[in-house]
Amino acid sequence: MGKPRSPAVRWLTKHLSYPLEAAAAYGFAALCRALPVDTASAFGGWLGRTIGPFLSSTRTARRNLTRAFPEKSAAEIDAIITGMWDNLGRTMAEYPHLDRLGDSGPGGRTEFIGAEHVTAMRDDGIAGIVVSGHLANWEVPSVVSRKLGLELALVYRAPNNPIVDRLLTDLRGAATGTHIPKGPDGARALIRILGQGGHVGMLIDQKMNDGIPVPFFGRDAMTAPAAAQLAVRSGIPIRPARTERLGGARFRVTVYPPLEMPASGDRNADSRILMQRVNELLEGWIRERPEQWLWMHRRWPD
Repeated sequence: MGKPRSPAVRWLTKHLSYPLEAAAAYGFAALCRALPVDTASAFGGWLGRTIGPFLSSTRTARRNLTRAFPEKSAAEIDAIITGMWDNLGRTMAEYPHLDRLGDSGPGGRTEFIGAEHVTAMRDDGIAGIVVSGHLANWEVPSVVSRKLGLELALVYRAPNNPIVDRLLTDLRGAATGTHIPKGPDGARALIRILGQGGHVGMLIDQKMNDGIPVPFFGRDAMTAPAAAQLAVRSGIPIRPARTERLGGARFRVTVYPPLEMPASGDRNADSRILMQRVNELLEGWIRERPEQWLWMHRRWPD
């Protein structure tokens, strides 16, 4: 853990840094909301490509990419990094337009494959878990599902800045009315919702220090096991969902059938096997479109 911050630093963060950061976030959201969706997405992509490569997190992205793709040249790695920042910038700028991005009918912006799995979850009367990763615009599957009548309670990592957290919760309103922040309180809420037959969406591709080591791109990555543990313990089906950016603010969402449940009788072993299957799926998707994943995240131990 890092060194505790002094009272003066905490005061400055709360009363100066957080409000300034929030003002910038609210201003950016207001600007993007005022723009047509394609213009907002393109503006966000330009901003990401222009600023992102100069941020320190680009070094993390380059290190991760070099280790994940040792066969790629420096130019290929740089192209992926540029595409990653373009995708992230677009995603941020698209938040005020999420409701429109979730239209999958004629003239809509999202091609939806596997709608039958969503309607099955909606109508089968049992709890369900949808797992995915930070791919393309990762909020779109929840918006599409909601438009089909399936409400997903979303597990998310709350920003440190509570003002920005309120903004994101508001912008994510097109995707869900139930936000579950990670942590002990969130875990209890998650169990309660599933116990009532509800449905939960989880992005499981970020590092969890007290998770379990599961192979990912050839190296063990500390992985949150909650989805697999709940599935194994309670027999709750897990359905993977993939999002792809097809160009600009247009997407393809694919929802897959439930994963086969291991049945060795050892819950810990079965949970690990299930998470290995999920990581293998995610890795395959990322390999196909590496520029659409968040490589700047410290996913693996150094």
